[in-house]
Amino acid sequence: MRSASDASLSAPLIDGALLELENAASVGLSGCLQCQKCTSGCPVAAESDLKPHEVIRLVQLGAKDEVLASRFIWECTSCETCLTRCPQAIDLPAVVDALRRLSLDSRTVAEPAVSTFNGIFLALVREMGRTNELALMAAFKMRTRRFSEDVGKFPMMLRKGKFALLPAFVKGRKGRKRAFRRSRELGGKR
Repeated sequence: MRSASDASLSAPLIDGALLELENAASVGLSGCLQCQKCTSGCPVAAESDLKPHEVIRLVQLGAKDEVLASRFIWECTSCETCLTRCPQAIDLPAVVDALRRLSLDSRTVAEPAVSTFNGIFLALVREMGRTNELALMAAFKMRTRRFSEDVGKFPMMLRKGKFALLPAFVKGRKGRKRAFRRSRELGGKR
């Protein structure tokens, strides 16, 4: 439970969105000790522009533009290593999801290719029950216009069987669509 001092520490955040972020994290973000245990286990921290503990700190300080324009919120894999290591049990993947929604709403997506990839991936899962790598990459290349990137890898991946030429469908399409619709109604954007 948060105390009055917690509320005063977290007051400045992102246009009143702190409450949404704290609800997503299920604990007051002012409880972050900045111990960096989340960062030490994060598989993307070394390559990203921000570290997990820095994201929490910037959120606490109300650095809206910097957080929403960060590549980290799109590169986070939601592996939950940070959550398992956090002594305060701050659900950083849930906070990152909320930040992604805010970023899309404010149209400050730092890495639009990642957002595009996520959208295509989810659309394929919704329709087919799983993803088809060939369809995913074809749609991604068409949408981002990055035709020449990775083109040299295609023959090798095809030869090694990394791309299935025919898509596989999983039963339960109506159920999946219903689950996606319910998710959208509960607050997700996709």
